[in-house]
Amino acid sequence: MPKIRYNNIDNVSTDKTLKEFKQWREQRRSKVKDYSYTVPKHPPELDYLHANRAETTITWIGHSTFFIQYHGLNIVTDPVWAEKMGFQRRLGAPGIPIQDIPPLDVILISHSHYDHLHLASLRKLVTAKTLLIVPDGLKRKMVRKGFHRCHEMKWWEHITLGGVKITFVPAQHWTRRTLFDTNTSHWGGYVLEQNHPALIPSEESAATSEDENHKNSRAAGTDDPIETSADHSLGGPPVIYFVGDTGYFQGFKTIGERFDIGVTLMPIGAYDPEWFMTSQHVTPEEALQGFVETGSQLMVPMHYGTFKLADDTPKEALDRMEAERERLGINEERIRVLGHGETLRIRHEESKQD
Repeated sequence: MPKIRYNNIDNVSTDKTLKEFKQWREQRRSKVKDYSYTVPKHPPELDYLHANRAETTITWIGHSTFFIQYHGLNIVTDPVWAEKMGFQRRLGAPGIPIQDIPPLDVILISHSHYDHLHLASLRKLVTAKTLLIVPDGLKRKMVRKGFHRCHEMKWWEHITLGGVKITFVPAQHWTRRTLFDTNTSHWGGYVLEQNHPALIPSEESAATSEDENHKNSRAAGTDDPIETSADHSLGGPPVIYFVGDTGYFQGFKTIGERFDIGVTLMPIGAYDPEWFMTSQHVTPEEALQGFVETGSQLMVPMHYGTFKLADDTPKEALDRMEAERERLGINEERIRVLGHGETLRIRHEESKQD
């Protein structure tokens, strides 16, 4: 039986020829890059994070790995604690040592590339109570690797865990782990939202259809916006959009129309050379364009400053993002740049009674 091959919206191709790879390698040898700037390291708030199950928190581990506490769930995205990626050493230590991560309820995998899915890290994080959520086509591989509590989803499907609805949403990318499995599983991002009590049938429900998800996608939204002050107070848990790995695409606007997004975790790195990376990684300027199109109120940049995946540097990515923020007139408090190990706490105001 032939393997399913997954595609992007409008069948946008990310394929590169051998000639293009050689051209990139030749250009790379002529570039001199300054890696003296490193992402600041913050002592993690371990006592607080281990005790907390009420507040919404977002802690950057590095690259696309976050530890998120959301409506009682402990969640990790794209877990990679690897010291090396290929022949390149990590640019900074993980924000929280893997042995200090609080017990996890859920792990979200955006796609199967090695810098987003590190099996050795997974084995140290997963317990009998941890649910692994993966894109369509990846579950079979994960079960073969010993991860039996695994749930896979197609674009726009969702699963409800306790009071949290997790929806798998599109991205523009590709995937491969071997020479023989290119695009045999999908890729995407995840949207976390508080589920309305009337919509919770059980602790864990099956994924729903696209039509039902579209109809209910705003059911958990709040009317109170995230404030742009330092404490980011709001009326309830914000909708969080973890973008995953992506090039710029029309899906940002579509996702913004379907969800009342409060916080977007957006990639800004691995874009240089742009002629080579454009279909699979956003530039800092495209990241801000996507942020605006989602209608999100707060952006946390990611996917920079951890591994040398392309020819841009962490400082270049941040400088270009800041210049574009100023050009677009986006309030500086709407872009929250975290250090490794730094925790963004989002306090919840008391809900208003009818």
